[in-house]
Amino acid sequence: MTNPAIQNDFSYYRRTLSRMRINNVPAEGENEVKNELANRMSLFYAEATPMLKTLSDATTKFVSENKNLPIENTTDCLSTMASVCRVMLETPEYRSRFTNEETGSFCLRIMVGVIILYDHVHPVGAFAKTSKIDIKGCIKVLKDQPPNSVEGLLNALRYTTKHLNDETTSKKIKSMLQ
Repeated sequence: MTNPAIQNDFSYYRRTLSRMRINNVPAEGENEVKNELANRMSLFYAEATPMLKTLSDATTKFVSENKNLPIENTTDCLSTMASVCRVMLETPEYRSRFTNEETGSFCLRIMVGVIILYDHVHPVGAFAKTSKIDIKGCIKVLKDQPPNSVEGLLNALRYTTKHLNDETTSKKIKSMLQ
């Protein structure tokens, strides 16, 4: 989401490589991406958040293929991870233990990622009142950060979740993400 030019750059690489082949210019074999792999890479980068999409698809597939495991096992794990990250970020005594600023940024990314995964896996999503994620608290933690450092994460919640625009999502939550 923060580097949309990567797909354009990769397309440029593929066009250049194609022109080199047409003009019989030898390409350096070890640096050339094979056509099948290049096609798969193009589809991967076509997503707004390719890695998150891959994780979401894998988690959804895991849940659907393992009917013998209750879905709550997966969603409880995701909601616990979101809660742990939220508490670590909003509690000064935990936050002061971060010796590196990147640790806080990492926790923010994990929190948002597991919220999105939860929203894709859980039948009613992360924004419903019955959700085990304190979504208001998580959004508040995000809003308490410097705006330029979390705008991409807020956009990920706005645009890559499945249930944000559902009728079950409270107006308060929707307004917090506006």
